[in-house]
Amino acid sequence: MFGKRGMPGGQGAPQPPPQKASEPAPEMQNAGVAGATRPADAVPVSPPVPSQQDAPMQPGQPAAQPSGPQPPAAQPSVPESARSEEYYDVKTTVFNALIDTIDLTQLSLLDAESAREEIHDIVSEIIAIKNVVMSISEQEELLEDICNDVLGYGPLEPLLARDDISDIMVNGVGSTYIEVNGLIERAHVHFTDNVQLMNICQRIVSQVGRRVDESSPICDARLPDGSRVNVIAPPLALDGPTLTIRKFKKDRLTLDQLVKFNSITDVGRTLLSIIGRVRCNIVISGGTGSGKTTLLNCLTAYIEDKERIITCEDSAELQLQQPHVVRLETRPPNLEGEGEVTMRDLVRNCLRMRPDRIIVGEVRGPEAFDLLQAMNTGHDGSMGTLHSNSPRECLSRLESMILMGGYNLPSRTIREMIVGSIDIIIQASRMRDGSRKITHITEVMGLEGEVITLQDIFIHEILGDDENGKIIGRHRSTGIARPKFWERAKYYNMEEALAEALAAAEVIDDTGRPLGENFG
Repeated sequence: MFGKRGMPGGQGAPQPPPQKASEPAPEMQNAGVAGATRPADAVPVSPPVPSQQDAPMQPGQPAAQPSGPQPPAAQPSVPESARSEEYYDVKTTVFNALIDTIDLTQLSLLDAESAREEIHDIVSEIIAIKNVVMSISEQEELLEDICNDVLGYGPLEPLLARDDISDIMVNGVGSTYIEVNGLIERAHVHFTDNVQLMNICQRIVSQVGRRVDESSPICDARLPDGSRVNVIAPPLALDGPTLTIRKFKKDRLTLDQLVKFNSITDVGRTLLSIIGRVRCNIVISGGTGSGKTTLLNCLTAYIEDKERIITCEDSAELQLQQPHVVRLETRPPNLEGEGEVTMRDLVRNCLRMRPDRIIVGEVRGPEAFDLLQAMNTGHDGSMGTLHSNSPRECLSRLESMILMGGYNLPSRTIREMIVGSIDIIIQASRMRDGSRKITHITEVMGLEGEVITLQDIFIHEILGDDENGKIIGRHRSTGIARPKFWERAKYYNMEEALAEALAAAEVIDDTGRPLGENFG
């Protein structure tokens, strides 16, 4: 269909000589390399690992055999570490023949499924013509790898398909790590070179209208499923392009599922659902990878459908299910250094858009002042996340970020603004065993002198470790019978549910544990 010439070795068409690994095909020369130019709809591709000898395999030559047990279907059929150099030699030969046979830029005119079928048909013919000896499973593996290189994200595709991975960290060509169940481990991912890795980075950021190159070496972007992406390229990254992907589960998590994971208890879930329904202003605090965005997504489930919600994010990743949602995203400056739209610009503009609730994906600068202003001027139920390690530190960081904006305000004035704006701080933590817990549900009470007073309603206590090194702990109520937001709960006719939740959390058995609590 898209042939530039006859199939290699086909009747009436001379077989083209295999290309050397150091001489990319014409379609490859401008395939997304930093600083190169190519058509906007071109599909950037990098060749697979070059071999020392680029000659086709001879009849009867044994093909790479998979070793070890077969992993689940969502994972690659053969671990990257088990593939031999012979496999990559074959892949290089077939790939070079493919790019010399079809015009890859035309594949962008097809939908993904049709493009894959086109590549599958041609690669199958190439394998037959070159007499490559491969089993059916090996051939399917090779076909999938080449399709990933041409149409997808290359060696990252098997990792992106796994739902148990929360983070993918590529520290240059030879170093890739993944986070599974809260623990980091090395992944045996095989990139050809920095060119291929940079092509993948370019393909990701171009989907959201951004760029990454020497003039703009830092870029935030997102994948179509909402996964957050950060790219930092040379010369800032000394060991080659660095790519970090924060993946999200295909199925949106709920507070019920957090209970199953022992991140919170039944009583804690009930308390959080009431806090969300009665329109408390909430700040979710936590360290990197502690689950702040996941928790924010869970809390938004209790917003009524009739409310108008406006979200502000650096990279859009929130997954709100309500019908009336306006999603806003920041924009970096262009090549001339103009056109930047900051988080503060978005938050300030929200106030002119008649929001019921404003949700800020992450507060990290002077926009903290504007968010507090919004919370204090009739936009009850607004939410945001912030990096800090405790509720007390969360307040200190808020104060620091306001001062970063150049506001010449007395400390007491800033603290009065914080006390008048924020109702609840929810602290999320990633524990040393990799588990994630909601460790504090804390109220902001008021000012005593120059100090903001806090009141813990619900906390997580660490009791010790089990024989496997897993933390043994419990969530418990601090015994507060009437929290500060009681009147707000009463206004929304939820004071009885709140009283029942707090009473259930106070029931203690003879071992000192709250009845019905989940441990973990």
